[in-house]
Amino acid sequence: MSKVGIYPGSFDPITYGHLDIIQRSLHVVDKLIIAVSNNKSKKHLISVDQRLELIEKSIQDLPTDDQKRIEIEKFDNLLVHYVKSKKSSVIIRGLRAVSDFEYEFLMTGMNRSIDNEIETIFLMSSEKYHFISSRFIKEIHSLGGDISKSVPKPVLDFLSKI
Repeated sequence: MSKVGIYPGSFDPITYGHLDIIQRSLHVVDKLIIAVSNNKSKKHLISVDQRLELIEKSIQDLPTDDQKRIEIEKFDNLLVHYVKSKKSSVIIRGLRAVSDFEYEFLMTGMNRSIDNEIETIFLMSSEKYHFISSRFIKEIHSLGGDISKSVPKPVLDFLSKI
């Protein structure tokens, strides 16, 4: 039986930091589902369908064998319910800094209180990506800054049009 991992997030937009976690997750799980949250209460810069498309385009530079082990879907329900619906018990989360830990620690505790069979695996971001966040990318882009070292070309091309 293969181990399915769920990598949830808004990916608004996907960054090289996300791609790093995606690729490294494949060392831990047999199949990875990138679960794009469709949280209607959040104000996203990029629509969920556009985010799905940007992720699909952005993983094209990964090795073909890795691409075959990745699925990309949107979800809009409780994460633990989504994880169970995919016959998984593993959530993958990336950590950039100590400031990420507190939120993720609380979220993991809440998820385990709902379903104690679900485990969360934390992967520290690679050193060269620890400062990248989608929020910073959007802010830098809106102020005319260069984000080319932080996002894949499909995202750069998309953002240059808005």
